[in-house]
Amino acid sequence: MDASTPLVKNVLLLDGEGKRVAVKYFSDDWPSLSAKLAFEKSIFTKTHRTSARSEAEIGLFDGYIVIYKFISDLHFYVTGGEDENELILATVLQGFFDAVALLLRNNVEKKNILENLDLVLLCLDEIVDGGIILETDANVIASRVAMRGANDDVPLSEQTISQALATAKEHFARSLLK
Repeated sequence: MDASTPLVKNVLLLDGEGKRVAVKYFSDDWPSLSAKLAFEKSIFTKTHRTSARSEAEIGLFDGYIVIYKFISDLHFYVTGGEDENELILATVLQGFFDAVALLLRNNVEKKNILENLDLVLLCLDEIVDGGIILETDANVIASRVAMRGANDDVPLSEQTISQALATAKEHFARSLLK
């Protein structure tokens, strides 16, 4: 991978007790489930008493940069290598946090997250793929996850590839039904 491409090691969403709610690993740095759980427990233990409620906090834990933010009974984390840009990782965290808040209509709590886990996992997929950051704009992420805008009358030249494919698929399906 190009040295200038920022990479995300993992994105974690833990509850108020440090248990998994939604996690996604993009690195082989933690080869087993037990290693992943130990990392999550370690990070939670080191951060859960901090006041990362209004703004994201940055820490260096076990050789990784960890950006974290808490709301209600949830703890959001984004991890990168120690040589990654903290601002880029913080932007990923904020995009994830804001997209989830938009999709859940600012009702971000564990119960609501679990009821809409599919949307949260789709958010993760829209933000990072294989550790490579795809999108950080919460409005774009939320609209893609909610599938809004895919069928709007946007000129083909201004559509993303996925929007263009969705539009083409819809037109093809309509032509088959006629």
